[in-house]
Amino acid sequence: MFDSLLIANRGEIACRIIRTARKLGLRTIAVYSDADRQARHVALADEAWHIGPAPAAQSYLQADKLLDVARRAGAGAIHPGYGFLAENADFAAACGAAGLTFIGPTVEAIRAMGSKSAAKTIMQQAGVPLVPGYHGDDQDLQTLRAAAGEIGFPLLVKASAGGGGKGMRVVRDPAELDAAIEGARREAAASFGDDKLLLERYLEQPRHVEIQVFADSHGRVLHLFERDCSVQRRHQKVLEEAPAPGMTAELRRAMGAAAVTAAEAIGYVGAGTVEFLLDTDGSFYFMEMNTRLQVEHPVTELITGQDLVDWQLRVAAGEPLPCRQEELNIHGHAIEARIYAEDPARDFLPSIGCLHHLQFPSEDGHLRIDTGVRQGDEVSIHYDPMIAKLIVWDRDRPAALRRLRRALEQVEVAGVKTNVGFLSAVAGQDDFAAGTFDTGFIEQHRDELIPETAPASDLVLVLASLYLLLSREAEAQRAAVDSHDPWSPWHLTDGWRLNDDNHHRFCFTDGETDVEAKVHYRSGGCLVELSSGTIEASGSLAEDGSLQASIAGRKLQARVVRRGAELDVLVAGHAHRLLLHDPYAEAFDQEDAGGSVTAPMPGKIIAVMVDQGARVKRGTPLVILEAMKMEHTITAPADGVIAELNYQAGALVDEGAPLLVFDADEGT
Repeated sequence: MFDSLLIANRGEIACRIIRTARKLGLRTIAVYSDADRQARHVALADEAWHIGPAPAAQSYLQADKLLDVARRAGAGAIHPGYGFLAENADFAAACGAAGLTFIGPTVEAIRAMGSKSAAKTIMQQAGVPLVPGYHGDDQDLQTLRAAAGEIGFPLLVKASAGGGGKGMRVVRDPAELDAAIEGARREAAASFGDDKLLLERYLEQPRHVEIQVFADSHGRVLHLFERDCSVQRRHQKVLEEAPAPGMTAELRRAMGAAAVTAAEAIGYVGAGTVEFLLDTDGSFYFMEMNTRLQVEHPVTELITGQDLVDWQLRVAAGEPLPCRQEELNIHGHAIEARIYAEDPARDFLPSIGCLHHLQFPSEDGHLRIDTGVRQGDEVSIHYDPMIAKLIVWDRDRPAALRRLRRALEQVEVAGVKTNVGFLSAVAGQDDFAAGTFDTGFIEQHRDELIPETAPASDLVLVLASLYLLLSREAEAQRAAVDSHDPWSPWHLTDGWRLNDDNHHRFCFTDGETDVEAKVHYRSGGCLVELSSGTIEASGSLAEDGSLQASIAGRKLQARVVRRGAELDVLVAGHAHRLLLHDPYAEAFDQEDAGGSVTAPMPGKIIAVMVDQGARVKRGTPLVILEAMKMEHTITAPADGVIAELNYQAGALVDEGAPLLVFDADEGT
């Protein structure tokens, strides 16, 4: 086996590869961009090399730079992880030409599956079932229109290259077809450098079930059973599990055999995933093959007891697979939840910022955390906003679900918005618990899973007040110890007042609303007076910063993270931000933003859809903003006139940047 390995990736997968390679005694070489100088994978590796600026196109996607580092560092092999250059046939070929072992399939296999259109042709010839559709080379608009008419609506327009929901549109009305094709082409070109599209019949209630396959260079191909990846937002997976709920032994054998046939049809070697759409009648259709390791591979590892990264390295070194198909068995049930820095209430827009506080539950035989970040790291616009993968295992699905819900309650993140509360809602939803869900699950239950933003609860306000009170007491005690007169009454924090009840008054801003809490001192605790009533509270701050509290007789653990006037209250997997307001401080009014339409997040303007002076209706597309390689269309908030355009296509903008000035009609 090669003795040194360069990991051409970042984040949690780079960390995972480094840990596994170290167990095999390999020297690990990491690469990093300007944004990743202090990243976790850089600290874990034996050595790390700088490869360029933060944008991936100037660093992690620069094949020449990666090969140069491999040569200079003396690497014997390159592992591409997933994403970036993992499925780039030219990069795999360049590795071979440089005398490096590419940890992945052959160049021919990558090319065969790199085009969804070509892949479907190969699968059709191999007898693997396909969804009716068009995947021809003729990309003329008239040809696509004609093909769409033959396939029928609803229709799925998708990029032939790549994945992850990028360059994908569902079209239900023929009148929307041209716009969907244009948008999908533009997004596909930006994400994959290839604007070729394919069309498929859109199945209304399918499940997304994929089969993990593995092959060695000695002719053995096997599968490691299925994963259900149906819970998706914007066609991107959020929660995956293995085995798939409701899967019968007969259907498992059929799908496994089809996946092995797909791999054999292209002479596959290494780890791969064959993805299928499973219809309500039990029919399944080939969707695509990912010629790499998948983000969700840990659930397969947990139910089979195998290390797929270890298998990758050994197979790449020429070793045979360590077992036969009949030696593989399913043990228990595993579920993976992807924790993202994103705001579900804003259509899952990424949330950029610093991870001021980050804590996960402790790992054990039932819980695994895969992460590439640490407390204090920045979530950047340049890369995928995933914070961690939380994976649970137990003897069966109900037990695994209970563990998932409990583990999510113990996740603490402050500094950015996350989807932890959303994941908890999914894990507790009745249809999900029953296993009766499909790829439309999130949209079907959106109101239930993503309720409207609620004001701070009494519990949040009491916890914030108790934290402030305990913090002031701790500060006073420290000041007393450091002073020449530790018994001075000026060190007291009991809110004593002459001829008045002793209390503190805290004023918070909750969103756009000012809220007051009056804290009255009592022996052994306090009473927190809110507009809704008075609540008894007591507690203590632990050495790790957590808040041990008793609220109205209920004992619980929470955490309040303070940064200046900002307070993030974290309790039971939910986070709520408050602003501590000093009512006696001089107030400065912000300049009225008027009718400006602002950027919802940092990104790049790729299209301005209107002209200055144009009259538009509510909902008219105004600007298309690209962030995290996804397009976000910003629409008119009301009927009115475009008074001023502040940016042109190609401009980079920060969150909150005034994109244009909009004069709304009176009464709209």
